[in-house]
Amino acid sequence: MNPELEELYQEVILDHSRRPRNFGELADAAVRVHGDNPSCGDEIDLGVKFGVDGSVDEIKFSGHGCAISQASASMMTMKLKGKSRAIAQEMLDAFHGLVTGEGDDTSPLLGDLHLLRGVRKFPQRVKCAMLAWRALEEALRQNVGEATVSTESDFIGPAHD
Repeated sequence: MNPELEELYQEVILDHSRRPRNFGELADAAVRVHGDNPSCGDEIDLGVKFGVDGSVDEIKFSGHGCAISQASASMMTMKLKGKSRAIAQEMLDAFHGLVTGEGDDTSPLLGDLHLLRGVRKFPQRVKCAMLAWRALEEALRQNVGEATVSTESDFIGPAHD
């Protein structure tokens, strides 16, 4: 990674971790998912409210963790608002490919999430970056309810009907 891109990466990650967007509890969430990363101590609570068409109408997160997990959650929530479940799943799959180095990681859907590509060099950090996305994966499987996910279980992959 060139030095200018590395600096931008660090600035964006620190900005989102210090001032996370969409942080807080979503009082009228249809789905709530608690996620944890035991290897790092990160925890997240994701609340999602779906629109009548099934799109992500509102999404918020709370919790604590390292800069990578908080930045990833903040950036994810910004990208997902208004997206259909299918697009959200496509973004999830693309992000997983981006941070693991598996599959095509050039999806234009990810936008500035591409700045998290560098975590693939650090396998333990991949779990940090994926925590919010694992919670999203579970939320997309449901219409209502509560669930718990952990980074210690395998990535589930694309949802099937």
